[in-house]
Amino acid sequence: MTGRDTAAAHLANVEVRFGERCAFAGSLTVAPGERVALIGPSGAGKSTLLRVCTAAVSPSAGTVRIAGKNLAELSGRQLRAARAGIGTVHQSLHLVEPLSALQNVLAGNLGRWGSVRALTSLAFPREREVAESAMRELGIAHLASRRTGLLSGGEQQRVALARILVQRPDLILADEPIAALDPARAREVMAILTRVVDSTGAALIVSLHDPKVATECADRVVGLRAGNIEFDLPAGDVDAERTRALYRIDA
Repeated sequence: MTGRDTAAAHLANVEVRFGERCAFAGSLTVAPGERVALIGPSGAGKSTLLRVCTAAVSPSAGTVRIAGKNLAELSGRQLRAARAGIGTVHQSLHLVEPLSALQNVLAGNLGRWGSVRALTSLAFPREREVAESAMRELGIAHLASRRTGLLSGGEQQRVALARILVQRPDLILADEPIAALDPARAREVMAILTRVVDSTGAALIVSLHDPKVATECADRVVGLRAGNIEFDLPAGDVDAERTRALYRIDA
């Protein structure tokens, strides 16, 4: 098998355009279990790169393979199955606030369940033991029956991450998961996210604004600017000069 077939994510000569604007252009390969952080100023193409990996955005050119599968060649059912192997963490968390924390955690199974089983589980939760184990691991087991909308922001973050543990994806995509958090809470969330990645064995692609956090949590750091990859380096090789150039303000 080639590297592209064994990679968690493989983007080859991908280009995404919105009208005349190029939102992203480049190639990227992420190995199973690898942590890759995307950094760069707003509008650099970080979110576009992540959305390409779920086929939420279709590239104008190039090939996107997730777990060896070319997303452009998948049928609707096959694409849903591929997405079931991708865990996503967003700043908005995408939790259903009227449901209990346990029900939101169990939503990690929805990609594997049929619609009837998923709907039935809203009233009669299935596989509770797996969800409760994930919640215990993240210190929120006591919140299982609590309505999610009544939880604090930090508790909701843990619910979203417990959902990833239940899903056990091969690839986790996190889009600015700490953008709205204070520094102490941001480091706590990143530490928990790292634990989740280690526990599942998944690859991680996470977009971040803070280069220091990126170098602390990732194996590699990819710097983007104006839709282009400026550098792709081991985290230890990303220095202050490179990050200053990446975030420079052109006159």
